[in-house]
Amino acid sequence: MKAVWEIWDSTLTFVGECTLILIDSFRRLFIPPVEWRETLAQMAFIGVSSLPIVLLTSFFSGAVLCLYLAEFLRQYGVTSYLGATIGLSATREIIPVLAGVTVAARCGSAMAAQIGTMAVTEQLDALEMLGVPPTKFLTGPRIVSAVLMMPALTLCGVFASVFGAYLVAQASRVPGMIFLNGLQQYTGMHDLVGGLLKAPAFGLIIALVACQQGFRTKGGAVGVGKATTNTVVLSIVLIYVADFFLAKIIF
Repeated sequence: MKAVWEIWDSTLTFVGECTLILIDSFRRLFIPPVEWRETLAQMAFIGVSSLPIVLLTSFFSGAVLCLYLAEFLRQYGVTSYLGATIGLSATREIIPVLAGVTVAARCGSAMAAQIGTMAVTEQLDALEMLGVPPTKFLTGPRIVSAVLMMPALTLCGVFASVFGAYLVAQASRVPGMIFLNGLQQYTGMHDLVGGLLKAPAFGLIIALVACQQGFRTKGGAVGVGKATTNTVVLSIVLIYVADFFLAKIIF
């Protein structure tokens, strides 16, 4: 009973802290001075720097999915559905989630480590003493950057995934025109937009969890490592949970 209460208490604390960080960040977002430089720096870190790994993982995800599906669909003589299967799975589910997991592992961990280091070295206290709210200087730019950059990364990942699948389809003796016709016939703008709508929610989850874990870091280097691990684990779990409910709503 005590363990259940501790889990429930930790969950409520986590939700409450994330909610307070989100509200305070947006409340201070447009209060001068606006942190344009920090926001642009975070956009470059989350978006531009993450693009190569998102493209690479998306390319091979589409390629390996096509590798299995081409052989399976050929057994039943329905290779015309190969492009449709790849297109629907990539746009709706695989790439938005994969981009979220990649950014959580790469950027979420770095955010938590940076803010956690500032917490244990009392730099956050110094900011408050100087009259600079940490939620304005640290969390606001990261939340905005993650929300804006995730759809762009997802869109690039979708194209990379379809391109990888197209190459494997041709190598698997599926004509390119058949692949593209199935893709165009069964995959519409609604599927692409639906997948892109998931991306900002995933970005918000990553930034919020990273900032919350960073702010509550204690215990020196060990605490920073724990905050980094918790950020990655919590972000990935919440991304999958949110993906289920968003899929239910959007599609």
